[in-house]
Amino acid sequence: MMGRGYDYGYNRMGGYGWFGGLLMFFFGALLIAGIVLLIIWAVRASAHHPTASGGTPPLGAVGHDEAVAIAKRRCASGEITTQEYDEIMRALGA
Repeated sequence: MMGRGYDYGYNRMGGYGWFGGLLMFFFGALLIAGIVLLIIWAVRASAHHPTASGGTPPLGAVGHDEAVAIAKRRCASGEITTQEYDEIMRALGA
């Protein structure tokens, strides 16, 4: 009785010996991995949406070269006329 100390019959791993320690380590690692994966998912999900509401990006978000390429593609496909294309180019300053 004297050699036991104040543990009242239980060891420091909740009374389950080495298995309890291994189980606590496993669930702790699982919890930390889950939190890390949740953070990674949240960062990647927010990177795919230009706005919080998922709407269109702000006016300055599309680059000038991309706007010219879109106008050229729309004109080539017949979606807009050459007059509309010229107006877009004037508005873009190209």
